[in-house]
Amino acid sequence: MAFQLTSIQRKVLRGILAVAAMVRLLSLGSYPLADTTEARYGEIARLMAQTGDWITPQIHQGVPFWGKPPLSTWLSALSIRVLGVNEFAIRLPSFLLALLVLALVYFVAVRQRGRDFALVATVVLALSVLFFVSSGAVMTDPALLLGTTLSMIAFWRAMTAKKSRALVWGYLFFVGLSIGLLAKGPVALILVGLPVGGWVLWQRQWGHVWRRLPWFSGLALCLALSAPWYYLAELKTPGFLDYFLIGEHWKRFMVSGWQGDLYGNAHSRPLGTIWLYWLVTALPWSLVLLASLFRKEFRQKAGLMLRRPDGWGVYLMLWSVAPMVFFTLAGNILWTYVLPGLPAFALLVAELMLPDQAENLARTISPEPGLGKMMGVAVTTTLLFVSAWLLIAGQIVPAKKCQKELVAAYQAVRVEEAGDLIYLFKRPHSAEFYSRGQALLAEQPAEVNRYFQNSSNDYFAIKEGDLRRLPTEVRQRVAKLGEFNGYYLLKEKSRYDSEKYSRQYPESPGGFPGEAGS
Repeated sequence: MAFQLTSIQRKVLRGILAVAAMVRLLSLGSYPLADTTEARYGEIARLMAQTGDWITPQIHQGVPFWGKPPLSTWLSALSIRVLGVNEFAIRLPSFLLALLVLALVYFVAVRQRGRDFALVATVVLALSVLFFVSSGAVMTDPALLLGTTLSMIAFWRAMTAKKSRALVWGYLFFVGLSIGLLAKGPVALILVGLPVGGWVLWQRQWGHVWRRLPWFSGLALCLALSAPWYYLAELKTPGFLDYFLIGEHWKRFMVSGWQGDLYGNAHSRPLGTIWLYWLVTALPWSLVLLASLFRKEFRQKAGLMLRRPDGWGVYLMLWSVAPMVFFTLAGNILWTYVLPGLPAFALLVAELMLPDQAENLARTISPEPGLGKMMGVAVTTTLLFVSAWLLIAGQIVPAKKCQKELVAAYQAVRVEEAGDLIYLFKRPHSAEFYSRGQALLAEQPAEVNRYFQNSSNDYFAIKEGDLRRLPTEVRQRVAKLGEFNGYYLLKEKSRYDSEKYSRQYPESPGGFPGEAGS
């Protein structure tokens, strides 16, 4: 007997899902790309669309990016080709990938317990903090999520569907692996292999797995879809495979504070931090689930779930905790590593919180007020997401860690007096993206003199804290045009009309802090 909602409950949940999707879609272009992750991958995609080099992603013009495979970059670059260079185009692929993941979760949930149960599980996933954020963020994780979710659901269906359909699901299992390999690399094999292998051991299903999955032809399909890019990437930029497979997939996780990262700093964290990340990124449902553990009926139901003859409860549990188990002993981690387990967690929350009417359980336990609590949490979370979007879209909460405003100010003043924009010491990725690759970089103070000697009056950007690193003679040659998100926009004094600029930008007076003038 399938779980059933009332008509009103069904309408409320559908409305919540529609509002959440609408808010996320409308928010895609509401705020600029932030440094470092979004702006970096946005610039990589922009360069790919500009250069037409679909084999080797570039982190800067002519500099290969070996950190990740190109699937996410391909999608964003294609979106740029269609919609132009803007935030909406860059983020749209992540939103579409998230919709596909929701569709997969809905599909498997319908097959397990009916449409109403599937609706609840889909809402739980859609309103999870990390899923909601990543569904409109420029990063590689949404593509990885699609690959791992497809493989996990395809494996389950291959084990439980009619034999005539098992072959198709078996091939889709390997297609999901190939998506993961092209999205983030061999880590996808581990994130799928851990829960699948654990389930097979738990259920003692070795023979069934061997018969149901097309191992030889499936592996051949997986290699045919993913291996050509790896071969071409190594052929075009030798050294890629060594850095990517050894550096990114071993040293990054096992060497705390790894110094070999070519594209950033290692994120050294205490071992086990991934579980704290899960607690935060799985909100609000992580707290709902933990609070429910104090109820005896809930614990009884959890025990029954794990003893289901078909192994569905065990499968969800292993799938949901696999990322945390794998990364527990890793010191170099990010909060996004939790994401592949969230679809299973959403299904598990729905299974444990909703009244149980499944025929194959030994008894029925209906832990009221589980559904009512979930409805209240869903409505509250949706209102919070809407409020956050309004604050960001209305610029009530200003964008941080982004060079969009500074680049726009530079582009406005250079109309009257042309000159290059040079970032001193460090150039954020957002500066490259919003300047369309025109922002230059001077890593040493001495390099500034070269720009003083040319015929144009150039512009300089420097982080506020780095200003003291400039020699006195350099500081005397420039004037401050404005301050933007912790960066100063400077200009050579020659032929500079400070009065004119003060009228145009009255909120940005000339001079530096602690100086009488400039």
